[in-house]
Order: sequence, then structure tokens, then C-alpha cells
Amino acid sequence: MTGEVGRRLSSLSRSVEGHVVLVTGAGSGIGRATAHLFADEGARVAVTDLDAASADDVAAEVTATGGDARAWALDVTDAAAVQEVVTEVAAWGGVLDVLVNNAGAAAGHPIDHDDFEETWDLGIDLLLTSLTRTIRAALPHLRQAAAGRIVNISSTEGVGGSANMAAYTAAKHGVIGLTRSLAVELGESGITVNAVCPGPIHTGITSAIPEEMKVKFARRAVPVRRYGEPEEIAHGILHLALPASSYITGHALLVDGGMTIKNN
Repeated sequence: MTGEVGRRLSSLSRSVEGHVVLVTGAGSGIGRATAHLFADEGARVAVTDLDAASADDVAAEVTATGGDARAWALDVTDAAAVQEVVTEVAAWGGVLDVLVNNAGAAAGHPIDHDDFEETWDLGIDLLLTSLTRTIRAALPHLRQAAAGRIVNISSTEGVGGSANMAAYTAAKHGVIGLTRSLAVELGESGITVNAVCPGPIHTGITSAIPEEMKVKFARRAVPVRRYGEPEEIAHGILHLALPASSYITGHALLVDGGMTIKNN
């Protein structure tokens, strides 16, 4: 038994070092935290965002701390731009291992509001249809990767519902449905497809909510009694993107401090 001392018993890799990761909506919040975390773990990160300056800032932050990142301006509602950027990212990295579909914004109106249909169309396009664009563009490259991973950002709205948020809620339910369907479709090619469903998180979307209201809500509705931080979501994303997570697919991971399981 002497020769067995110190030998690893596990065989699956928990490292993304050298992997090429494309993150949409990476200029702030969860996307920014995700870009930083993957870079900290040794990945090469394509930082994409509608706001070119924000993407540049995040890429600069990563490189300043020794990471490897490059920024692209990207409007995920523009099919031609999506194809162009994904092609450039794959050429830059030599491969594309991980796609994180994070871009989005809050969209909501009461159903009888005059602007409901416009809000609906914009919300569904940005929050759901855009994912099909990035996935379709990335798929040829992900198929060539040793461990292709797609992680889609849904929400606790994807397993529940709130008033005056029909477009957002419907889209986030759709993200989970899309994730499950593609997990079945792409499983044979070794690509896993999963979703992460954040609960109440300190991001730009929630920044307009007064702090005292956040504290009150968390104490009432969230078992861990606080809002989450973007990095806590990023760690869920990273886990699903690991080579070792090869048998996890079609899953919607709730990262919500226990909010959705609380009965009262």
C-alpha cells in the first residue's frame, strides 16, 4: 500500500485553465463577476457587452490582475453581429469551450398597458430569442471542444411569476425550456446545456430598490436573510462549466438563498 499514498482517487478535472469562455452581458453585475471568476481560474475570457466601454473596462480589470481577456461590443439582438463576434472569439482563442448567455434587462408592463406589446416583443427577443442566436453561432466551435458547455441565465422568475412582468417571466420560463430541449438534442455530441436561476442579487437591475426594502424583503422571503452577490451566481455558473460536470445537463440550478423552497 506504500505506493498508493498520495495518489488521487478522482479522475475528472475541475480546472478550466486555458479554456476559452464567451460571456454575454459581461460589462456589469453577474456577467462581470463571471468574467473575473473564470479568468481567476485560468480561462481566457471574451468579455462582450452592448456597452463597449463597460466591456473594455472589465477586460482591462482582468488583464491588470494577470488574467487573459479581450473585449467585444455585442448587441445580442443583432444576428449578424452575433455571428461576427462569435467567429472572432473562436479565432482569437483557437477554440470555444464555454458559452455563458447572461445578457439581459428587466422588462415589464401590466398586460393592459399601451406599451405592452412593444415591451413583450423586445423582452422575448432580448431574453430568449437572442440565446438561440448565440448558441447557433457558437455550436460549430463548441462541437470541436473537448468539453463544450452552454450555461444560460434564467431567474427564479423562470420557476414562478410576478405581476406586471409577463415578458420577463415568460422569457425566463422559456430559457429553462430551451435549456432542457437542447440538453437532449446536444447530449450525443458531448455538449452539456444548463441554466442558472438567480434569486434577489445586488446588481444594476436591483440598484434602484431602496436598501431598506431589500433588507425587509430578504428577512421575510429568503431563508439566508439577505440578497446575494454576483460572485455567488458566478460560482454556480463555473461549476456547471467544469469538465467534471459532464453528467449534469438539462438542469436549472437555483441560486436564490432558498427563496423558492420557502413555504411562508
